Amino acid sequence: MIDTVMKNMTREERSWVTYDWANSAYSIVITTAIFPLFYESIAPTEIYVSTWGYANSVASLFVAILAPVLGTIADYWGRKKKFFSFFFLIGVITTVSLILVGDGQWMLGLMLYIGSVIGFSGANLFYDSFLVDVTSRERMDWISAAGFGFGYVGSTIPFIAGILLILFAEPLGMETITATRITFLITGAWWFVFGIPLMKNVKQVYGVEPQAHPIRESFLRLGRTLKHVRSYKPVFIFLIAYFFYIDGVDTIIRMATPIALAMGIESNTLLIVLLAIQIVAFPFALLYGRLAERFGAWRMLFVGIAVYVGVVLVAFFLPSIEDMKTRTVLFWVLSMMVASSQGGIQALSRSIYGRLIPKKNSAEFFGFYNIFGKFAAIMGPFLVAFFTQITGQERFGILSVLLLFAIGGTILAIGGDPDAYSMD
Repeated sequence: MIDTVMKNMTREERSWVTYDWANSAYSIVITTAIFPLFYESIAPTEIYVSTWGYANSVASLFVAILAPVLGTIADYWGRKKKFFSFFFLIGVITTVSLILVGDGQWMLGLMLYIGSVIGFSGANLFYDSFLVDVTSRERMDWISAAGFGFGYVGSTIPFIAGILLILFAEPLGMETITATRITFLITGAWWFVFGIPLMKNVKQVYGVEPQAHPIRESFLRLGRTLKHVRSYKPVFIFLIAYFFYIDGVDTIIRMATPIALAMGIESNTLLIVLLAIQIVAFPFALLYGRLAERFGAWRMLFVGIAVYVGVVLVAFFLPSIEDMKTRTVLFWVLSMMVASSQGGIQALSRSIYGRLIPKKNSAEFFGFYNIFGKFAAIMGPFLVAFFTQITGQERFGILSVLLLFAIGGTILAIGGDPDAYSMD
């Protein structure tokens, strides 16, 4: 199946999709699974969930502030690849540096983690904006979905390697903490190696002419865009909707592990579930891409949002179930619900936005896309951390996410189908 899908792509499309294969290993190992478990083992129990939520908020805030300015500068010819490379290397280096974190060094771990999130998110800003350079308007839904789909498959390889290394650490003559650190090294190396095709084969096709004073002119361009944002009404409405519903998606991704552990889900069970999510998510991401061709990407976004509403409701009632076996089964159910829509809702959001914006200003507009997404990523984890801290119950933090999906879906419905518009 993988070979067939890849053969129907151009070299540029394949190289772009391969980067999702590269960086998705970071998402599962560092953001969602192994590093959160590692952090739980070195951080004080009473502050684990709250500090993890605040760290994600801080990293997202930093990227959100810089994103629109960096995007505007990167639209000049020849700049987009340079900015991508800079953040790409920051992400890889800080991820590999996690091998330096020892027992009890939770502050060092958080600082390096924040650095890796900044690198990962910053590189993704420019990676996403390359979508308009590698494919046509008609193929954006499919290529974007393929990126997420292949990302899920690629992420499982270093993830499985890490799990096996940790489980068999003792027979291999090493401590578990050492095996975990080696997993961080493997993840960073995987990310770097499979990021090379994009560096080599993808080029900036659309851009604006360089100016004598590029930084000053970039701020002026950014100001003009903000001033005339009403001229981009479909983009603006979509971004507001995206701000809310993607907040819910990102919060579930970032906070899944600490919340699951707090609910009593065993760490070994959690790792198996997370692996299953990556495997199941691959065909569903591709399915969303195909269904979007038939029913429209806008309609499929509502399907994804509806699934996530169900996920939040199941997660809210999960802690009240005393029987651990029943709780574990329901945790599997909501995990597979996430797997069915996680890639699809992210991929279609990216492709819809890519069709709405002017191609020559793609990095600038994806800077706005990123700032809306990252400010959302600040609010969601903060809400979960805050309500968990003041109530002492994770379920009330989870419930706050429901409102985000409701607001996002409502605004998306009011705005109408974005594909009726185009900024080309």
